Order: sequence, then structure tokens, then C-alpha cells
Amino acid sequence: MEQFRIFIVEDDPWYGEILAYHLSLNPDHEIFRYTTGKECLANLSKKPRLISMDYSLPDTNGVDLLKKIKDYNPEIPVVVISGQEDVSTAVDLLKKGASDYFIKDDNTKELLWNAITRIKEHQSLVKEVEDLKEELGQKYDFSKAIKGNSPAMLRIFALLEKASRTNINVSVTGETGTGKEVVAKAIHYNSERKKKPFVAVNMAAIPRELIESELFGHEKGSFTGALGRKTGKFEEANKGTLFLDEIAELDLSLQSKILRVLQEREVVRVGGNEKVALDVRLIVATHKNLLDEVKKGNFREDLFYRIMGLPIELPPLRERGNDILLLAKFFLDDFCKSNKLTNIGISPEAKEKLMKYNYPGNVRELKAILDLSAVMCDGQTIKEDDIFFATTSSTDLLSSVEKTLKDYTIDIIKHFLKKYDNNVVKVAEKLDIGKSTIYKMIQNNELTLN
Repeated sequence: MEQFRIFIVEDDPWYGEILAYHLSLNPDHEIFRYTTGKECLANLSKKPRLISMDYSLPDTNGVDLLKKIKDYNPEIPVVVISGQEDVSTAVDLLKKGASDYFIKDDNTKELLWNAITRIKEHQSLVKEVEDLKEELGQKYDFSKAIKGNSPAMLRIFALLEKASRTNINVSVTGETGTGKEVVAKAIHYNSERKKKPFVAVNMAAIPRELIESELFGHEKGSFTGALGRKTGKFEEANKGTLFLDEIAELDLSLQSKILRVLQEREVVRVGGNEKVALDVRLIVATHKNLLDEVKKGNFREDLFYRIMGLPIELPPLRERGNDILLLAKFFLDDFCKSNKLTNIGISPEAKEKLMKYNYPGNVRELKAILDLSAVMCDGQTIKEDDIFFATTSSTDLLSSVEKTLKDYTIDIIKHFLKKYDNNVVKVAEKLDIGKSTIYKMIQNNELTLN
């Protein structure tokens, strides 16, 4: 395990020895002692994880030394220890980036120990976040995040590579369910901004009266219910990427405000005056034809040209040929892994049925179909009769009306009860659920035995 390297910069040998001994009680700590600011600066190449320094040193003062340390590496935490209590000095040092400020007394060594513990926990959390972002970057590697080898998708991959190499705005279009947000994430996590925030907003899901506050933030008291300051999505995405899904749903008045934010590269919170500088990469998506919306007067032409950037039109699943079977296998394997099932295959007849369907819900619908087929099939192979489409009259399990998980569960149990002539024991065995679960649903009139 890598040791936690600490610099103690203290011109009083006795006091420096006390601090060094106390901190060395933790075997993970590696202590280096220096008596001048010059010695400290000369050894910064050793990459200390934390510096504890006396405010008054023979060759410099705390403010100057802190500035030089931060100029070398702004990420190094610095704790300042002073022989005299001066509130203004403490405030000034904290403003300039010091992690903490203590007065020399009997409690200093314990306060320093606690400060180091907090800093180590923070650094550990930062590392964990960085690791997660790196993992996300691997997850959204184009070849892993977006499945397909059809000519249509190979053209999309080429565009994604171009988009990830620059900061140009990107507009993603395509039918509902084609994977527009997956594409947006893939661009972000393969770009130079991958370690910065990716913030997604669905314009159609936010009530009209709340959109401005959601995007731009608001100040306390700016309207009824504004009990505190709120950071908007533009600010949250600063230095990173903002993904605005269903951009065509914005009304014209808000379109003009977004245009101004993009032109000025700054945002003002609702009810405030402070201008917040922005560096945001914008990716927008819609299932509508934005140029048609411009011609109809529903979308501002100037905003259209501002956000269009690199246009990427995702093909519908029905135009992707054998990608249907490639995606079907991927979704099926993923479902089996998530539910700890033995891998399930697809019969030739079932594959033919999948290939003939039109998929109005595109990739999203295919995933739902495969998840349901995995539950419905007997044995280790999905057969033709195990596949249900939203337009299939024999079942409404995959209807276009959204249901709760409980509703879907009831539908599935109903289907199996009918299939096995109301044999509750057999149905419970097939679905790997308790008999009491089915009997309780019958008792609650959620199920009936016909």
C-alpha cells in the first residue's frame, strides 16, 4: 500500500519533532521534516499528499509559501499552524486555498491528526469518483456501448469519432428508442471532458413553469417556494457536457434565453444579478425534424443554427438488418446475467420472427421484448411462441400503455396460470416464486382462477 507522504515545515526543531512523532504513530504515514520554505519548495517533486507548515518561517511567511505551493500543484492540501491568533490572517489563508488553520497550543497535534484524517477521506473519495468515471469511460467505449455492425451503424461510429475529438455542439436526431442518450454519453466519455460532469435533462419531462429554474438555477426568495439558492443544470455541467433531450419541446420564450446563454457563455440565476461564466459542451436530441419546426415557426432559426453543430441521425432498428439479432443476443445475455439465469438461446424460428417485426419502439422495444421472452420461455431456448409484440392480439403484456412492475408481474402470472390450467404449484415452480405469493394475489382479488 502506498504511504501517505506528509511534509512538516517547522523552524522550531522541538515542536517539529513532536508533530512528526505524533503523526508517525500511523504506520501509513511517511514524514519529511524541513525548517525553511526554500527546503520545502525544493522537495515538492517528492509529491507530498499533505503539507503542514508554520506560518512564520525564517525565509518566508505563510501567504507567500502557500501561493508557491499552490502554483506548483493546486491539489496539494496545506494546513497552516501559527503561533498567534489572527482571524484576518486565517480568513485570508483559507481564501487562498489553505485546507485548515490552527493556533499552536496543547490541542494542535490532535487537531492536525483529525484534519489529516478528513483530507485522506476526501482524497479517497475523489479517487473513487475518478475510478468510477474511468469505468464509465470504458463502459461507453463506442464498440461496447453501441452494438451494431450494419453499414448504417458504421457510418454513425465514424461520426462519433469525429464528435469526440472536438468540442463542437452535436445534434442527435432519430425515432424514439433509437438510443440518443447512449450516443450522447458515448461522445462525452470519449472526449477530453470525460472526467467532468455529464448532465442530462429531458425537456419534455419538466413542467413548463419550472424549466427556467431547472436550467438556469434561482436565488433564494426569487419566487414563492424558492427557500434557498438552486444551481441550474448549465452550472452543474460547467467544464463538462449538457445533454438536452427533446429540445423541440421548449417554448419560444425559453429558446431565446438559452440562445443568450450560449452566445454570452454565461448564465444568470432567476432572481439574481451575478453572471456565472460557462464552459459547456452542448449535445441536443429530438425525435422531430428541427428544420421543419423552424419552418412552422415553432423553433427559432438562430437557435437552430447555434445548436446544430455536427448532426447525427440515428437509423431506426428496422433499417439495421442483422443488428437486430446481434442486439437480441446482447440483451438476452445481459438479462440472464442480471437475473443469475443459465444462458438462454434463440431458436431459428424465433430469430425469423424477430427479423420480420417493424419495431416502432426501436432498440428500447427490442430489449423489452427479449426480457419478456426470457421470462416466458421453458427450458434454455426462446421459441417463436415465447415472443410477444405490442401489436400481438394474443397478449397485452407488452402493451404501449406503461404499467408498474407489479402490474407486469400480475400479467405474467396470469399468462402462466392460463398456460398450465391454473396449476399454482407448477406456475410457482416455473417462475421461481413462492406458492403463497400467488395465493395472496388471488386472496386480494389481484388474480382469479378461471
